[in-house]
Amino acid sequence: MAIYKIFPEKDASIYSDSVLQNTGLDSILEISTFNSSSISNYKPEVARSLIKFSDSDLNTVWNLIGTASNAAYLKLFIADASGVNKDTTIKVHPISGSDWQMGTGKRLDNPITTNGVSWEFATSSGSGAWDVTGSTFYNTPSSSYTFNYYSPLDLSLNVTTIVSDWSASTYDNYGFILKQTGSDEFNTNIATAVALKYYSRDTHTIYPPQLEFRWNDYSYTTGSLSVLSTLPATLVLEENPGTFYSESVNIFRVNSRPEYPIRVWQTASYYLNNYALPESSYYAIKDLDTDEYVIDFDTTYTKLSCDASGSYFTLYMNGLEPERYYKVLIQTTIDGSTIVFDDDYYFKVING
Repeated sequence: MAIYKIFPEKDASIYSDSVLQNTGLDSILEISTFNSSSISNYKPEVARSLIKFSDSDLNTVWNLIGTASNAAYLKLFIADASGVNKDTTIKVHPISGSDWQMGTGKRLDNPITTNGVSWEFATSSGSGAWDVTGSTFYNTPSSSYTFNYYSPLDLSLNVTTIVSDWSASTYDNYGFILKQTGSDEFNTNIATAVALKYYSRDTHTIYPPQLEFRWNDYSYTTGSLSVLSTLPATLVLEENPGTFYSESVNIFRVNSRPEYPIRVWQTASYYLNNYALPESSYYAIKDLDTDEYVIDFDTTYTKLSCDASGSYFTLYMNGLEPERYYKVLIQTTIDGSTIVFDDDYYFKVING
């Protein structure tokens, strides 16, 4: 199984209460409904976010995937939220019309910066007006995520159909727009205002937006290897030099054997025998400092493959933030028990 992540070429928020303002270099992307006046004179306003991934990066992914079954997810990470006291839906649409200019503004600029995309203009103030203010976009295909007060506020939106249409040249890639639903935007009921702020590409943290591709490259052939069927067991992560450049692609090998093998007569050490992990085996990657999953266990897309030499998986380092340490975890089911091996399998990604 394979997972490959790319990061935005550009992003920005646009605001209905400041129709010429550009925020291309702000560290926050906002998807909000809010009040721009006093409570006694409530004036509903909205913020939407635009994100574009480069055609070059998309072509790289499509060349890797080929004809394999695949899925694409747009992921954003919450920085701050307020007013989430009801079900709220975020929708993502493909932008239509023409390309837009990121600009160099920030929300708190005074005077405002107008050299890029805004509520009224795609390029800069006075030129490249949107056909419809607030950005023009296709209503379909689209994707949505609904959450309430207790739901995770990080976004993981299935955008497979949108990305597939770009790949098929059904329409041009001008990026995504994220917004709240039409019934929530410009709602005159002050109690419904929901402010959601996510990290942008300029966040300078480990949480920029990302487009995550998942596809099936699974293969399972054990050859002459026995399949591990008893516990306890010992797992060793091979082909791990400990440091990788961010452009690297590495095949990690997972060697396994029973911790207490049955005694048999043989001339070679039994501890040199390698076993194949069962087919229900998966990998995950954690950030060592934050202890957060950057790639979680997935029964479809992080399944371990196997060949005559043993179990393995392929990891694309480009989707991991450089200059950070990561940990590999292996989950498998043996004799009816599901266990996770977390045995200090560490590595670091560095800038090339």
